[in-house]
Amino acid sequence: MQTNKFKRTLIALAVVGAFGIGAVTAERAGTFRQATAAANPPATVSVASAATSAAALPDFADLVAQNGPAVVQISVSKDAKKVLGRRGMPNDDDDDSNGMLPPWFRNFPMPKAPETPSRGVGSGFIVGSDGIVLTNAHVVDGADEVTVRLTDRREFKAKVLGVDKTTDVAVVKIEAKNLPVVRIGNPDTTRVGEWVVAIGTPYGLDNTVTSGIVSAKGRSLPGDSAVPFIQTDAAVNPGNSGGPLFNMKGEVIGINSQIFSRSGGFQGVAFAIPIDVAMNVKDQIQQHGKVEHGRLGVSIQDVNQALADNFGMKDSTGALVGSVSKDSAASKAGIEPGDVILKFDGKAITRSSDLPPMVARLKPGSTVSMELWHDGKTKDVNVTIGELEDKATVASANEGAGQGKLGVAVRALSPEEKKSSGIADGVVVEDVAGAAARAGVQAGDVILSVNRTPVKSPEQLKELIGKAGKTVALLVQRDEARIFIPVTIG
Repeated sequence: MQTNKFKRTLIALAVVGAFGIGAVTAERAGTFRQATAAANPPATVSVASAATSAAALPDFADLVAQNGPAVVQISVSKDAKKVLGRRGMPNDDDDDSNGMLPPWFRNFPMPKAPETPSRGVGSGFIVGSDGIVLTNAHVVDGADEVTVRLTDRREFKAKVLGVDKTTDVAVVKIEAKNLPVVRIGNPDTTRVGEWVVAIGTPYGLDNTVTSGIVSAKGRSLPGDSAVPFIQTDAAVNPGNSGGPLFNMKGEVIGINSQIFSRSGGFQGVAFAIPIDVAMNVKDQIQQHGKVEHGRLGVSIQDVNQALADNFGMKDSTGALVGSVSKDSAASKAGIEPGDVILKFDGKAITRSSDLPPMVARLKPGSTVSMELWHDGKTKDVNVTIGELEDKATVASANEGAGQGKLGVAVRALSPEEKKSSGIADGVVVEDVAGAAARAGVQAGDVILSVNRTPVKSPEQLKELIGKAGKTVALLVQRDEARIFIPVTIG
């Protein structure tokens, strides 16, 4: 009993004490405030600091209002047997990366219904008021039909002007005028830690806005060394592919392209293609109808401290050459295994990942200077850049969606392929959709002629198809056999 009484007494005192504090504050408000201010002068400063911090938080409303209308939803339809994704990588939740990428590095899969043909949804943004739209190559590559939907609900059938699988950039055209456009920023001036905003169509939810910061710059991912990715923690998910990444000035600094994920969804690590890389691809496609990338012809690795000490170098920087391809640009310039590339075209190479994007952006045939560490001393050489033929996809300027009227993405035969196969002329089919796919053309086929006219280049193939009627006869080399395939393209 006494114990219970003691507990009740404590509770009563606590209640009285609580009300007592209120009473003292009410009755002696002026004295209490003065005493508190004198005893704790920083209190006012803390309140002010909190208010300042709250005011400093970013507000994205104006940015979204100004730029949201220039972000579009891209819907594609394609043969259900074909997969979306560059270099043959499945673009669903399949973890088979064909050895090119770990399963947790992936292009954004696009939500689609389990029907035939398969349908997907991605994102894009308008860079030309006359209807020029940028998106990812893996969003539209091989599509039989592409539809662009604006925020005002207007829909347009789109034509794919070209795709570049090396950078995962595609250029799409819709027939419209006076469209809202985004402003292009400079990724080089972007700083790690800056706020960024992503707008896109995750899971088909158009014009979805998410935010984060730039987590890192110049990231080189396995199989994508030609692109110095911008890493961000802005929430991006399947369907965000091809959407813009904005800085706080409302300028596009990147195209959201890949995510690091073990689940297929957002895990705080996403990667965007720098917008200057994408604009370079756009300009090449519009001006020349194709994309060219430079090739040096070396395998490289980082220089660690142990290697630097062994080579007699002061710093562990540069790109160490492991091997040199025969007859490559590097071989002709006299570069040897064991050389360390310190500078390329006047720019210092800090890490080996710095080099591939620099080379890829150069036009084949251009000559640049290089500084090497060779046999314990520096050495200057000039190198004439070669062409990266195996990953640059020829753009299609023909009518219709997807890969043009014929429906193929092709490249020229390499000298090695000509020598080993004995085929003097022809173009290799890298991807096939639409009319060609329905007729039975397969990836890996070599198109030798169109309507009995020999094909010597991708440009000639495009020209011949453009002049053809509703049906063309393709002479195709498949393994050891040559067959004619009639294709209806009308």
